[in-house]
Amino acid sequence: MDPVVVGLDIGTTQVRSLIAELSERGELEVTGVGRAVSPGLRRGVVINIDATLEAVREAIEHAEMMAGREVEDVFTGIAGTHIEGINSKGVVAVSPRGKERKVSQEDIVRVLDAAKALGLPMDREILHAIPQEYTVDEQDHIKDPLNILGVRLEADVHIITGSVTASQNLIKCVQRAGYDVHGLFLEALAAGKAVLTEDEKDLGVVHIDIGGGTTDVVVYLGGAPYLTGAIPIGAAQVTSDLSIMLETPFEAAERLKRQSGCCFLPLVEDEEVIIPGVGGRPPLATSRAEVVHIIQARMTEIYELILEKIQKKGYLPHVGGGVVLTGGGALLEGASELAMEVFGKPARVGYPMGVKGLPPEFETPEFATAVGLLLFGKEVLLEEGVRPLSQRRSSWFSSIGQWLKNFFE
Repeated sequence: MDPVVVGLDIGTTQVRSLIAELSERGELEVTGVGRAVSPGLRRGVVINIDATLEAVREAIEHAEMMAGREVEDVFTGIAGTHIEGINSKGVVAVSPRGKERKVSQEDIVRVLDAAKALGLPMDREILHAIPQEYTVDEQDHIKDPLNILGVRLEADVHIITGSVTASQNLIKCVQRAGYDVHGLFLEALAAGKAVLTEDEKDLGVVHIDIGGGTTDVVVYLGGAPYLTGAIPIGAAQVTSDLSIMLETPFEAAERLKRQSGCCFLPLVEDEEVIIPGVGGRPPLATSRAEVVHIIQARMTEIYELILEKIQKKGYLPHVGGGVVLTGGGALLEGASELAMEVFGKPARVGYPMGVKGLPPEFETPEFATAVGLLLFGKEVLLEEGVRPLSQRRSSWFSSIGQWLKNFFE
């Protein structure tokens, strides 16, 4: 029986799980899909462990029933406003090898370790250390310095840090639900792996993942991330605005957003929409333009906050690949058109790629993170030699560290 990879996306509003079989040819075929309402998170961070673990268990059990097999461990993601990306530099002397000074794998490990020596507070940890480029003596813009002759090796590295407590609570939820965590990845990186092309990342691209409670952003330049962050506003805030402004329950506002919502006024005609009544009051009619006006105001704010982050770093002129949107918020009509107007760059909605067998109804931006976690998981298993699940009980921290070193260099 082929080994399985499980991608578990624990979001603010939903938990999504995918089970895929990994063939001998290294191909992933999805055999199980599950999802459940997630009431235990706020802005990407666990605030109720019991509610979160029940949602995790329900989502995975649904996927297990569809796949017809049980799973033991998962690759899951972490997000939230506690995530912070830092660009760091490491410098080491190349160790002599006989009569030559040639960059070895040990030198690369040492220079990455030097870049990670940031002196972080006790409550923060490094989630990923991703090389951007290397410099050997005066020769820069090197992607792989292995075996290059030189005396001085430098590495520009993007360090992604997060809250220790947030990751521990997330892992605890999964473990109490009955599953081991084989790997923990930044959700925005996972979603980007599922939807971005190498050409886009090389040209420079802004990837925006609009979740329920937060909106995450990663800016890629020259194939590597240079900016990682999040803002505490997501698609749920859009629904909340509709609920308040139109004086209708949250659930009714969510339905209205999905059925009649749009975030770019030029795309809609002024037509009538019905707002359900509350407390026995009769339904009310309003114009669709009014609904769109409310949605567009909040979505514009989300985009402008992200734009401000990018402009502060001076990265926007280098974004030749445009803007790519994922997450539930990307499903709003006009999301890409509004992004084009705000950023002044081409924009598209990203749909997950790289796996087989995903049912058409799940080939949506909402499942980009779960698919990306499958792809990350596949890389980890291939690095480990695709051993059976029962034999893969080593520390997942060492597994992820080794995989990231090989994958990003």
